[in-house]
Amino acid sequence: MMPGTQAEARAAVVDAMRRLDALGLNRGSTGNASVRWGIDGHDGMLITPTGMAADRLQPLDLAWVGDDGTVQGPWAPSSEWQFHQATYRCRPDVQAVLHTHAVHATALACLGQPLPAFHYMVAVAGGDDVPLVPYFTFGTEALAAAVGQALGQRDACLLAQHGIVTCGPTVAHAMKVMREIDSLCETYLLARSVTTPAILSGEEMARVREKFRGYAPTRRVD
Repeated sequence: MMPGTQAEARAAVVDAMRRLDALGLNRGSTGNASVRWGIDGHDGMLITPTGMAADRLQPLDLAWVGDDGTVQGPWAPSSEWQFHQATYRCRPDVQAVLHTHAVHATALACLGQPLPAFHYMVAVAGGDDVPLVPYFTFGTEALAAAVGQALGQRDACLLAQHGIVTCGPTVAHAMKVMREIDSLCETYLLARSVTTPAILSGEEMARVREKFRGYAPTRRVD
């Protein structure tokens, strides 16, 4: 569930950026985060400002960007605001978007390769793989369009020579996917240093995704 008030939404974004730093998934001012948030009946999002490190970030520093590109706030929004906006437009179910240069995901992206279904947990991103978006200059409409297309049916994508983007119905979900996919990229790169891993079939990955739909903490009944 998303935060109920704008103050809570802003705090959730700041907390996410600080956690990403603490987990080693982001460094300095390279990453960005947003949540879908409308104001006065206008669709939009709250997003981290450009060039501000997580240890300096405060809730009121976030910019609000309307669906029409209108900006409110003391700082300019992240230079990547367009691919956040593109994700929200193509995925009505998505309420949060995260972007980092997480080391292992970025290493695989710099090899120009997607993450295949070498392990069943790749399904955490919603499909048989984590797709690779071709390289486009950061902050451009071309990159935004490519990210929007890649995330149409996935909760994560790699950006060639750049990093990783994750999304979800909550900030916590987007964070979970970020952590899992970066860890899987590390495992995949390690496995590939020995040999080429086997890839699970589409049928098996479909079974895994179906099992994931009902996968949640379950109270034991005696």
